[in-house]
Amino acid sequence: MLKDQKSDVETQLHNKINTDNGKTTEDGNPLDLDDVLTNELGQFGWFQLRNILLVAIPIVMATFSNEYVFSAADTPHRCRIPECGEIGKSHDYYPEWIINTIPKTDKGFAGCQRYSPLDVQSNGTLSYCPATLFNNSNTIACEGFVYSHNNTVVYEFDLACQDWLRALAGTLNSIGTLLVLPITGYISDHFGRRFALVISVLNLGIFGLIRAFSVNYTMYLILQILQTTLGAGVYSTAYIFATELVGQKYRVVTSATSSALFGLGQVILGSVAWLIPPWRSMLMALNIPCLLIISYYWLLSESLRWLLSKHKFSEAKDVLQTVARLNKTNISDKSLSTLLKSSENSVTAPKFEGPGLVRTIIRSPVLLRRVCTTPIWWITAIFVYYGLSINSTGLSDTIHLNYILTCGVEIPGFYTAVLVLDKIGRKATISSCYLICAICNIAFVFIPSEMTVFRLIIYLLGKFSVSTAMTSLYLFTSELYPTEFRHTLLAFSSMVGRIGSITAPLTPVLKDYWHGTPSFMFAGMALLSALLVFTQPETLGMKLPDTLAEAEAIGKIKSKNDDAVKMETLVVKE
Repeated sequence: MLKDQKSDVETQLHNKINTDNGKTTEDGNPLDLDDVLTNELGQFGWFQLRNILLVAIPIVMATFSNEYVFSAADTPHRCRIPECGEIGKSHDYYPEWIINTIPKTDKGFAGCQRYSPLDVQSNGTLSYCPATLFNNSNTIACEGFVYSHNNTVVYEFDLACQDWLRALAGTLNSIGTLLVLPITGYISDHFGRRFALVISVLNLGIFGLIRAFSVNYTMYLILQILQTTLGAGVYSTAYIFATELVGQKYRVVTSATSSALFGLGQVILGSVAWLIPPWRSMLMALNIPCLLIISYYWLLSESLRWLLSKHKFSEAKDVLQTVARLNKTNISDKSLSTLLKSSENSVTAPKFEGPGLVRTIIRSPVLLRRVCTTPIWWITAIFVYYGLSINSTGLSDTIHLNYILTCGVEIPGFYTAVLVLDKIGRKATISSCYLICAICNIAFVFIPSEMTVFRLIIYLLGKFSVSTAMTSLYLFTSELYPTEFRHTLLAFSSMVGRIGSITAPLTPVLKDYWHGTPSFMFAGMALLSALLVFTQPETLGMKLPDTLAEAEAIGKIKSKNDDAVKMETLVVKE
């Protein structure tokens, strides 16, 4: 889902893609892989296109662990009435005599209560059950349930009236996406990006396939967190492959395209769930194709930047020559030898120690305000993004179509950020998106349920706005921090933002107390973040700050416009 995993991609991309900074040619002029791509190999050619087409499939598959939205979806239920001959879970959900046995509510009839039976000698039948058998002035809790359909784990494991337990599947999914970060990072750094991608997709498929054979809800939940903890690194690893060998000129569009592919994956997820309603069959249909990704170990070239950083020069040379051959370009022997030599002689910059960073933040009021502000933006964006996706299934009876439309509208949202950020500025873009999102959520609460189409349009506009805001946050957050702290503080902001993805699956349950509670929560958070955006300076046209002093000076001293400082500054050398 902005994807529960997308929030940490930019930090990982920085760490992987900037390993060549600071290298020099033999005559002292700077040379790095970006220079070679721009001047010799080509910024975007057949090799880059092939990479994007290959990793498009894993990016789409990265969304499949979110199937809990359908397999653990709220399933309409009511009390089982044994006095009327009901002995199982799969009887007619709405028989003619139902109003004689269960209290009415705004939604039809109660799901967790029934009228208490009278102490009479006779009983009704499945076709005839009179009101004289029940005391309609007294209600009791259900002792068993009947469900409207039998294709979810709610029916399978009898989870009626246990909404918090049902919502735990989504929360564990989000926790898994948090736990996966150090695991994927270790595998990627030690065994290569290609191995990390293949093993992540295989874990995603294997644990998802086993989950299709869960014998109880506990097993289902354990496999849910294992699947995401060991497999949710798919998106970030695939994102790196798609972006790292694309020239600076095309990285923004490539980044937006990768995000759009994630949105497409959610659309495919909703479509498969629609075509294959039984949850076990749906899980098998989604996860069996993941096992075919093992072929990528031979189809996909290893990350060139990883090969250079590990001094695997023979393999790096082969990849460089493959790029040149497929792009129908050439790399000179001098550039090739200089690039390999500079990689061999490169010195890893010392890591900034944690206590020093904390001390610096405390001593700098400007930096402290930013560290206290940017995580709130991220919590809001992720919370509202996931919350709207999850709650979309309750818009109407066509839950699959609702989900598909809500996820599909993200795609133009991602590209909108690319178009407007450098035209109207970071603050105007993000604050207006938050504000529009808040207005849409507030309006949604008061639109009559009969106005289905209008409600859906307002809902989709809110999702579109928060998708644009989320994409814009990567750029704005990175531009507010100095180079020496940028990766750490961007990672901190996105990590704290995961509070949003962990709590979002719980919001549908709040509708039981009042239908507008989730929407008002989304609107309140969006309004707060829209206001907090104005506490920070505009960074449009500003040079990326390299030092703390430069970061503190943003907004105080008007910098000269630098046409090169555009959205691609997220992924170019610092």
